Amino acid sequence: MQRPTRKTRSSTQSATRAAALVAGAVVAGTAYASGWERNNFALRRQSLPLLAPGSEPLTILHISDLHMMPGQRRKQQFLTSLAALEPDLVINTGDNLSSERAVPSVVQALGPLLGRPGAFVFGSNDYYAPVPKNPLPYIGIGRKKHSSIPLPWRDLRAAFAERGWVDATHRRAEINVDGRRVLVAGVDDPHIGRDHYDEIAGPAGPAFDLRIGLAHTPEPRVLDRFDADGYDLVFAGHTHGGQLCLPTGAIVTNCGIDRSRVQGLSAWGRNLILHVSAGLGTSPFVPVRTFCRPEATLLELIAVPGGGDDDAEVPVTPLQERIPQPA
Repeated sequence: MQRPTRKTRSSTQSATRAAALVAGAVVAGTAYASGWERNNFALRRQSLPLLAPGSEPLTILHISDLHMMPGQRRKQQFLTSLAALEPDLVINTGDNLSSERAVPSVVQALGPLLGRPGAFVFGSNDYYAPVPKNPLPYIGIGRKKHSSIPLPWRDLRAAFAERGWVDATHRRAEINVDGRRVLVAGVDDPHIGRDHYDEIAGPAGPAFDLRIGLAHTPEPRVLDRFDADGYDLVFAGHTHGGQLCLPTGAIVTNCGIDRSRVQGLSAWGRNLILHVSAGLGTSPFVPVRTFCRPEATLLELIAVPGGGDDDAEVPVTPLQERIPQPA
């Protein structure tokens, strides 16, 4: 029997070391993405010149995609800490739940924020529980399948409404925010075809200081309608900021917008500004994030300088800060 040559043994050892290094990198990367980054909550602060000249600033806290499970203490503590910001208005764009037992956790975590003016729409993971999914449809191979396991969304809606938040689902409502007249209108989740924009269609009108649209998923067909009706600003979530990103940015958006709009502020259409939240949670079946920290956004609206919307620019490099968590 022929003995292995030194060269053969060296090649085998090199291949073994390479495989071990790759396996180690995969383990370390998974541990980072699932154990650290997805719990490394951040507050994004952005400023947007949108209000009429001479207006006082108005702050809006945008939260989305909590995907709450009982026992997620760090996420709950982060949400509770946001009350210290004392925003003028709170916007929640859905996917609050990942468990039928999570309603009390969401309500308790939001705490004092429910006492501030607020509006909300729901996403698919308020209506139906998450389930394991084939990842291929997210890159365009095959069809996506949606869950049909019901969640207690009516209980969550009642809890929000009882504390004064406006259910903007297929409804136009006026909210008094620090003395300003704010029009809020929303649609149900476009991702699962529940949007019926015709129920809120029509010009937003000049009588309001601010006109806001809400949708869980930022689908272009809905954004185009808000733009055509004269809304100033649309809030959405759903994308998780790409969730599994490369250092260069998102790989997919999981909806019809392009990757450059996967999170943060961007201009849309003629006069609309879109804000997409990167969200605070993940599906319990894909509990990882890479290069995409979970976050909430505090958006400060300020007066347009010089007296013209055409002079306003959309900030593209916002400040992101980490809120210290209790031990």
